[in-house]
Amino acid sequence: MNALPYDPVRLQQLAQEIIANVRELAQAGWTPATSSNFSERLDDRHAAITVSGRDKGRLTADDIMVVDFDGKGVATEHRPSAETLLHTQLYRRFPEIGCVLHTHSPVQTIASRLYAGAGHLRLEGYELQKAFHGNSTHDDSMDVPVLANTQDMHTLAAQVDALLDRQKLWGYLIDGHGLYAWGRDMAEARRHLEAFEFLFHCELELRKLGCRG
Repeated sequence: MNALPYDPVRLQQLAQEIIANVRELAQAGWTPATSSNFSERLDDRHAAITVSGRDKGRLTADDIMVVDFDGKGVATEHRPSAETLLHTQLYRRFPEIGCVLHTHSPVQTIASRLYAGAGHLRLEGYELQKAFHGNSTHDDSMDVPVLANTQDMHTLAAQVDALLDRQKLWGYLIDGHGLYAWGRDMAEARRHLEAFEFLFHCELELRKLGCRG
C-alpha cells in the first residue's frame, strides 16, 4: 500500500480546527445554504479544504479533504469547492499564509454590490484597521478590491494575482458573492475576517446616514 503524500495526523488536527471555527461562522449566519469554503495549509504542497456542497454548520472530519496547490484532490474521491484555486494560489504564492476563509455574510454581500462600480471599498481612519497584520495605525487607508463575479476560476485567480502584484492584501470582495480573507494561521485569518465584517458594516451604516456617497 502506498503511503499518503501528506501527514494524516496533521490533517485530522486541521480538520478539527476548521470544523470548530466554521461552526461558529455558520452560527453567525455567514455560510447560508451550504455556501462558503475554508482551508488551512497542510504542508508545502497540500491544503486541507472543505468538501463542496456540505452544510458548514454540520461539518465532520469526512467533510475535509486534501488538495494539491493545483487545486486537485489528493487520495480522495471527494470533490473540492469550485473556488479551490482561489485558496491554493495564495498558499503557492505566500509560504507564510496558513489559512484562507471565504464567507457570504449579508454585510459582505451588500458591500460587494454597492462598491462593485468603484472597484474597491476604501477604509480609512478606523482604529480597527490595526487588526490587520502589518498595520500599526488608524492614520492610513486600505482599499479592499471588489472583483466582478465569474464562474471561470482561472480568470478570477489571474485577476487576484494581478492585484497581489500591486498591493499588500489581506482580503477582497467578489461582486454579489462574498469575502475572501486570509492570515498566517486560523486565529489571524479569523481576526482579519471579523475586522473586515465590522468595518464594512460601519461603512454601510454611514451610507444610510448620508455620510457616504
